[in-house]
Amino acid sequence: MQRLVAFYNDVMAEMRKVTWPDIPQVRQLSIGVIILSLFIGGLIALMDVILQQVLVRWIPSLFGG
Repeated sequence: MQRLVAFYNDVMAEMRKVTWPDIPQVRQLSIGVIILSLFIGGLIALMDVILQQVLVRWIPSLFGG
């Protein structure tokens, strides 16, 4: 039980050292993550369309299909 109390006190001491972001920082970083996710999703969608064209349409036409 003594170890558990010591662990809790250590955790609380470390949590007091943490510098928490303020609301504008959280908002700015969240928007950045959303924009980056949409950008990467768009790239994946573009790659999907291009590869679909290559693999489904162009390659069979090369072999007379």
